[in-house]
Amino acid sequence: MSARPLQLNIFPSRCNFSRPLVGITKPVLLATLLLLSWTTPAGAIQGHGGPEGLYGHQLAHIFFVISMGLLIYWLRKWELVRQAGWSHIQKAAIFFILWNLDAFAAHMMVEQIKAVDVVRQSNWHVLIITDPPSTLLAWTYYIIKFDHLLCVPAMFYLFKGLRILSRGSVTSGSGGGVG
Repeated sequence: MSARPLQLNIFPSRCNFSRPLVGITKPVLLATLLLLSWTTPAGAIQGHGGPEGLYGHQLAHIFFVISMGLLIYWLRKWELVRQAGWSHIQKAAIFFILWNLDAFAAHMMVEQIKAVDVVRQSNWHVLIITDPPSTLLAWTYYIIKFDHLLCVPAMFYLFKGLRILSRGSVTSGSGGGVG
């Protein structure tokens, strides 16, 4: 009598995944909807307690900008941007630089020079008060608050570049790097 190897078939070929799981789907959906409706406002640009917290945070933005600038420099010097994955990572670095400069300016306007004060009137309405009164300054701050329009593409390009590099390292056996 010979021993047969153990075969574990997690996804049998006759398994129908198009049909919802009876008895589990509704409670999970209800719990998800309940958690999503139980939210609190989250500002994209957050405040920092005390001046030392803000200064440390602003220095982190500067450090991030310098780091991304150095990454772009080395990617170009080593001519890695000719490869698709590294080219996307360079685009991510450019968007991260723009995002950090944007966030730095927003922190500066609200917390350091106190040129802008934001008063929340309701969930969908805020009042932007500028000192000195200036429509241009209010619109500038309003546009700066859309920092996600810079951060999301940065994360998208980073993900895309890393995905291309990881697929290349699996298929070719190299990491796509230098050396």
